[in-house]
Amino acid sequence: MSNEGKKVKIHYTGTLDDGEKFDSSYDHGEPIEFVCMAGDVIPGFDEGVKDMAVGDKKTIHIEPADAYGEVREDLIQEVPLENIPNASELPVGGVIYMHGPDGSPVPVQVKAVEDGVATFDFNHPLAGKALNFELELVEVAD
Repeated sequence: MSNEGKKVKIHYTGTLDDGEKFDSSYDHGEPIEFVCMAGDVIPGFDEGVKDMAVGDKKTIHIEPADAYGEVREDLIQEVPLENIPNASELPVGGVIYMHGPDGSPVPVQVKAVEDGVATFDFNHPLAGKALNFELELVEVAD
């Protein structure tokens, strides 16, 4: 039995290896819904759900390659402060939103602001991290 190509609803809690919770469908009040193996979620999540039956619970561990990838140095960029509106308000260690190529908002971490230069990290916040998920399959529809 496989859920490949089927619409699934799954509850999950995601944690890092140190136990820090980064997301949970329970906190959102409803399960996540997606087509299994259609590439709508990270590859390791798809694989983890593929052979579950409704009511099954399990814990999976996903290495960075099957999650959000490794940290890419080419996605860490320095920008002169004179090219940044409101540069004095940049939240070092925080996240700001820039416009992506299609105009959609892209979260970017502000790594540093020093010597007239801001360093931005365009990597996904979970890049380079192994992820753990507690999964519960709630529903499967063809």
